[in-house]
Amino acid sequence: MSKNTTARKTVRRTVLIAGLVAAVALPLGLTASAQATPVKAATAAAARATVTGTASDNVTQVADFYGAYIDAKSDPETGGRLATELRKFYVTAGGLGEVAKWEAANQADGVLHAQNVPAQWTVKATGTAGRVAVTLTWGQSDPTRLVVDLDRNHKITHIAGK
Repeated sequence: MSKNTTARKTVRRTVLIAGLVAAVALPLGLTASAQATPVKAATAAAARATVTGTASDNVTQVADFYGAYIDAKSDPETGGRLATELRKFYVTAGGLGEVAKWEAANQADGVLHAQNVPAQWTVKATGTAGRVAVTLTWGQSDPTRLVVDLDRNHKITHIAGK
């Protein structure tokens, strides 16, 4: 073999390897850059969104309860057990009795006043001590508005439709 043939084979191998690397790396690079944009946007949005609260605030307590409860109900495997435990932790025994009566009469979840899990919820003060407003939204349908009463220990005593 001559030097020319060996040099050409080396050049061809180098070009082939470079082409293979480009064929594999280019799509990966495009995917990475395409994924980087939503990730950066989500990170920026998360940095702007903040949630604050205090343990002694009724709005915070109800927001914590509904957020955790809706998350638990969304989990088909362990959600039922966790939802039950959340009820026991946040709702008084009398309140649990009222929820159970409502469920028996309406064949739906007594905390959500619905048969399914909402996509969004809002909790806000009503201006009345010991009372908080909860709005549950499922999408295009009308939202469900609830009034939640709490005792002075920030435990839920009553959940009713508005």
